[in-house]
Amino acid sequence: MPALPVTAGPSASARQSSVRATNLGVVLRCLCAAPEPLSRAGVAAATGLTRSTVSRLVDDLVGGGLVEEGSATTVGPGRPGTPLTPSGRVCALGLQVNAAHVAVRLIDLRGVVRAESRSEPDLVGSEPTAALRLLDGHLRECLAAVPEGGRVVAAGMALPGVVDTAGQRLLTAPNLGWREVAPARWVHPLLPGTPLTLGNEANLAAHAFAQPAPGRPGPFSHFVYVSGEIGIGGAVVVDAEVQAGRHGFAGELGHMTFRPGGDPCPCGADGCLERYAGRLAMTRRAGLPDGTTLAELGERAEQGHPGSREALDLAAEALGVVLAGVVNLLDVPTVVLGGEIGDLARQLGPAVEDRLRRRVLAAEWMSVTVARDEDDVAGATGGALRLLTDVVADPVAHLVDGRRGAAPVLA
Repeated sequence: MPALPVTAGPSASARQSSVRATNLGVVLRCLCAAPEPLSRAGVAAATGLTRSTVSRLVDDLVGGGLVEEGSATTVGPGRPGTPLTPSGRVCALGLQVNAAHVAVRLIDLRGVVRAESRSEPDLVGSEPTAALRLLDGHLRECLAAVPEGGRVVAAGMALPGVVDTAGQRLLTAPNLGWREVAPARWVHPLLPGTPLTLGNEANLAAHAFAQPAPGRPGPFSHFVYVSGEIGIGGAVVVDAEVQAGRHGFAGELGHMTFRPGGDPCPCGADGCLERYAGRLAMTRRAGLPDGTTLAELGERAEQGHPGSREALDLAAEALGVVLAGVVNLLDVPTVVLGGEIGDLARQLGPAVEDRLRRRVLAAEWMSVTVARDEDDVAGATGGALRLLTDVVADPVAHLVDGRRGAAPVLA
C-alpha cells in the first residue's frame, strides 16, 4: 500500500509567534482596562500567565513603545513593583465633519485627549473640497501637540452619513448634500504615511461611549445611541460593540419613519424622525432663527415659549415612537442622547422615558432609561479611540521595531 501523503502543519516557530502575538494583546488589554497601573506581578495575577512570561511580554511592549514603566514602589513584603501604563506617546487622530462644525482631537493610548481644535461653520449643502480644507488648521494645531518622540498610528474621520464597508468613501450625507466623496486626498498631504479610515458619526460616537478608553468598558454595554445635530444619527451597541450590520449601514435612526406622508426629508423619503427631532426641524417649528441652538430652545421652552414647548413635545413623541420600536425589536435597555440633542436630555429624557414605558411591550419587567453623552464631539473621539482599540487588539503590528512596520514618528 502506498504511503499516505503527509500534510505539513504550521512550523513550531510560526505557532510560537502566534502565541506571542495573542499574549501580547492579552497583556496590553489588561493594562488598558486596569483602573490603576499594574505591576508585572499584577498582570500575571489578572491574566493567569506566568510571571516569567509576563516579564518577557512586558519587555517587548516597553521596548516596542506601547507601554511605559513608572518608578518602582514597595507595597508590603517582597521586591518593589514597577507600575506599568499604556504609552502616552502613541496617539491617534479623530476628525469630525458635521453640518454645523468641524473638529480634530489627538488622543493617546491611555484615552487622554492631548489636543483639540474645532470651529463651527455652516456646512449644509456645502462643497466637499472647501469644507474638508477647513480641517487643515485644526490638524496642524493637533499635530503640533504630539509628545516628543511620539507617533500617530492612524486617523479616523466621522461623517454624518453612509460610509462604504472599506471606510474610504462617503456614499451619501443628505444634510451636507454630499455623494460619493473620498476625503483622503484632501487629508493625506498633512498626514503622509498615516492611514485614514472613515466612519459613520453616530457609530463612532457610540463606540466612544461604550469604550471611553482603549480596552476599557464604559458604564453601559447595551444601548441605542441617538446622535442629534441638524439631523439624527443612531447606533446600536451590544456587549460594548457597535452593530454595524451586513454592509455597515445599520443605525440610520434619523430616517426611520415617524409619520408616513409627513414632512419631506432630504433623503428623498417623508415623515423621517429627523424632520421632527433634528435641530433645524425643532427650531423652525418653534418659530426661532436657524442659528438657534437646542440648548437655547430648551431654555425658551422652560420660560414658557409656546412654540418651543410644542416643538419639544413633538420631538419627544417622535423619539418615543421610533425608539420604542427599536427597543421592542432589539431588547436594549438604555437610550443615550448624544451630540447637540444631549443638551435637551433634561427636558426630553422624562418625556421619552414615559412614552417608552407605555410602548415597550416588556416595560413591566425591564427598566428602559435615557442617559446623556456629555461629549459634544464624540464622533471625533470615537474616530481616534476605535483605531487605538485596533492597536490593543494587534500590538505586534504597532511595535516600533516590529517586523510588520512601525508607525511614522511625527515629533
